[in-house]
Amino acid sequence: MFPLLMSFSATRLGITYRDFATNGHAMAEAQLKTRQVFGVDAITACSDAFRVSADLGGEMVYPESTPPYLARPLVRSEEDLKSLSKPDASRWGSRMANRTRGTREMVKTAGNDCLVLGWVDMPFAEACSVCGVTEFLTLLHDQPTLAHHILEFLTDIVIDFCLMQLETGAPMIGAGDAAASLISPKMYREFALPYEQRVCEAVHAANGTVKLHICGNTSRLLHDMIGSGADLFNVDHLVDFPLALEVYGGVARCFKGNLNPVTDLLQATPEQCEQMAWERLRMATGKAYMLSGGCEVPAAVTDDVFRAFCQAPRTLQHQAQTG
Repeated sequence: MFPLLMSFSATRLGITYRDFATNGHAMAEAQLKTRQVFGVDAITACSDAFRVSADLGGEMVYPESTPPYLARPLVRSEEDLKSLSKPDASRWGSRMANRTRGTREMVKTAGNDCLVLGWVDMPFAEACSVCGVTEFLTLLHDQPTLAHHILEFLTDIVIDFCLMQLETGAPMIGAGDAAASLISPKMYREFALPYEQRVCEAVHAANGTVKLHICGNTSRLLHDMIGSGADLFNVDHLVDFPLALEVYGGVARCFKGNLNPVTDLLQATPEQCEQMAWERLRMATGKAYMLSGGCEVPAAVTDDVFRAFCQAPRTLQHQAQTG
């Protein structure tokens, strides 16, 4: 099973989300403890979407219990973009280096028996971070040339960030592009997909693999997303599971999902969660599929429910073997 754990793992370690997002060692410890207690099959260096923005000089806000964010947009014009340069991840305080240190620690401790993922945000998502989501989506219509210039600039940085984390020994990079779920297939093909492809190509050239994580309703994008070149695709609960089976199963591509983090985990009993997990696993028999929530597992999910989720593949297999 392959859940996305951030606030859940921070809570289990007894640290604030601020510590989880700002201290690579604490992030690694939280992931490793969750791995030790619940036996998940993958751990991820994911905490927030503002590592690159911070290293580009953005003013950050670090709340105590929620993810950090940029205080104000970095780029509003071509002049703003020209004032930026590639961040130096070797400098003191680099948030990119901080995540890389956490990734390295997870690889060193658990890499031999657990899948460890580094994490980046794809160029489209990064553009929404440095410009603001509404502002960047407006650029797609009003100033598409500027939008592409921003995406070109960020793509090189995202690739560098991927390579930094692959050098730690992590075999896979999780790549978030959630904002891409907000645009039409036509716009996705113009403004998101080409840049995702470049990131995936660079990771593959470095002998790594990519998990593309676009939460939200991606029903209209599933076929195009395959063209990104990613090796694993996350499917949110807003996507019809049989549709995902048809699309990804039809081309023998691996995907994960799509339990509803609220109704199937947060509000469920252990028995209900187990049943929903079994339903997905049975439907996906014969397909390249990994059990997961559609997006992040909430911190308030109880240990009993999460344990039922984690054990569901094993208990289903045991049932099949014993009849």
